[in-house]
Amino acid sequence: MESILPRLSDFQGFRKNWRKDLIAGITVGIVALPLALAFGITTGTGATSGLITAIIAGALAALFGGSNYQVSGPTGAMTVVLVPIVNNYGTSALLPMGISAGLLVIIFGLFRSGSLINKVPWPVMEGFTFGIALVIALQQLPGVLSIKAVPGNGTLGTALNTAKRALDDGLNWYSLSVVILTLVIKFTYPKIVQLLNIKVHIPASFSAILISTLFVYATKFDIPKVGNLPSNIFKFTHFPSISNSVSLIIPTIEIALLAAIESLLSARIADGMAHHHEEFKPYKPNRELVGQGIATTVSSIFGGLPATGAIARTGVNVRSGARSRLSAIIHSLFLLAAVFILNPIIAQIPEATLAGILLGTSYRIAKPSAIKEAMATTKSNASILVITALIVLIIDLIWGIALGILTYLLIEYIKKVRNK
Repeated sequence: MESILPRLSDFQGFRKNWRKDLIAGITVGIVALPLALAFGITTGTGATSGLITAIIAGALAALFGGSNYQVSGPTGAMTVVLVPIVNNYGTSALLPMGISAGLLVIIFGLFRSGSLINKVPWPVMEGFTFGIALVIALQQLPGVLSIKAVPGNGTLGTALNTAKRALDDGLNWYSLSVVILTLVIKFTYPKIVQLLNIKVHIPASFSAILISTLFVYATKFDIPKVGNLPSNIFKFTHFPSISNSVSLIIPTIEIALLAAIESLLSARIADGMAHHHEEFKPYKPNRELVGQGIATTVSSIFGGLPATGAIARTGVNVRSGARSRLSAIIHSLFLLAAVFILNPIIAQIPEATLAGILLGTSYRIAKPSAIKEAMATTKSNASILVITALIVLIIDLIWGIALGILTYLLIEYIKKVRNK
């Protein structure tokens, strides 16, 4: 138990590095704010649930987790799993499923399952990541077009039905123009900052939200906005009565597996980015699982979503100079302050803007250059990547990993037979 409990040594070097952790925490908080709102809306539970997850899960995973650099909260990958769950079972099912999945992840950690992530083949992980990026992008169609999602067979079917309905009803050019403006700012702002040699660092996503919100306010475009957040965002959620709880078992296992896989993958990437730091300490996979399990359980109790380590925000954290888990805790405190101070401003953010932010995020997650490199290695690696990504897109994430690994093993077996 001592290996998975918080200790004072987790914050070693506090006096020396607190300024770096403070700056990193605030920077990540600015990046996390629009993403938390967007993922909550995309899931169908509302912006508030995304913020609750980022605040509660972000702090608890930092305190109890096994990584010094991980930033946790709502993520695109988890949204991919939660959207069909909310559509099929309603938002009330998230409480029992979140608690059960969180406890299951804790059990994974206690049984020392953390090292299994290292055995997942590289092309499977690349295909898994690319598939997630595609699904996140397709999930933004309702926000992009300012139309309700039209149910279909999976993510791809829903996206096609939604696009068809939008074409039949007439495209909302106001909403589309806001999305385009958001993407242009998000991708050109860093270049402008570099060209003008601006020293003050403001994340591109935050700048895109600010400018596009002011644009909509000035033009008085009639498109959906986030709206006011409730004054009391933290409240116990009553346990619902569920008539067919057996049907929730498979989705619960999917949530737990995804929380474990994405969190360990993110922590491993963070270590690769921060290994040169003087205070570097490698992450502890089993403690990370316990921390993520606690974060998901408590977040669900207070009306939040299941959480995982967030690769994009973790990367921002490391690049911003984080030296300890204090930066992730500061990120949560910053978001908590933003809820009470910036509520009137948050209410005016167009949903189309958040959809644009997530489209940009999905592009970053997809890493086109890495995909191009992977496709150029060997035919076997390329086929494994494509098969994994297609299964993630057409079926779901867990089947994508499972069948991706199966394809990898089959190809390796065929190679051995041929070599004999």
